[in-house]
Amino acid sequence: MAQLFFKYGAMNSGKSIEILKVAHNYEEQGKSVIIMTSGLDTRSGIGKIASRIGLERTAVPVLDETDIFEYVEQTNPDAACILVDEAQFLKKEHILQLTRIVDELNIPVMTFGLKNDFQNQLFEGSKYLLIYADKLEEMKTICWFCKKKATMNLRIHDGEPVYEGEQVMIGGNESYYPVCRRHYFHPLLK
Repeated sequence: MAQLFFKYGAMNSGKSIEILKVAHNYEEQGKSVIIMTSGLDTRSGIGKIASRIGLERTAVPVLDETDIFEYVEQTNPDAACILVDEAQFLKKEHILQLTRIVDELNIPVMTFGLKNDFQNQLFEGSKYLLIYADKLEEMKTICWFCKKKATMNLRIHDGEPVYEGEQVMIGGNESYYPVCRRHYFHPLLK
């Protein structure tokens, strides 16, 4: 029976490398996968999944107007698995389309993304994945400043913490640190 998975974690928890690993494992067995990513993440180019350790892969970009169910149904309704990176940026309708893929096409869907933004608010995609996913899994990493588990994302600019602003600002280690709760409120930036 197919299920909808949401694997979430703070920045640097290995989400992108995990999606590339899962795709490789399916394909090594001769099974087809559809790999998708939010069209908002342009760090490596639209429709690219890139890990910090240097591996990357082309993916189908999900834009606001993308109907994921329709895309899967028309291009590969026999796919063994659908893999979605940067799922936090998806809209509610995209998450509902993913549930239809699981329920109507009987294809497992694995989504990967951040749970909360730099202000500790849920992203839209994450909110609806937390509601609709069959399985939730936290991917863990350590705080940038100590050995505790990182559960938050600290936005930084010019060496200073940022706690206000637009929810979406695409960036990597130059803009965000994975941090524990203590260092979110009291970062050791100086």
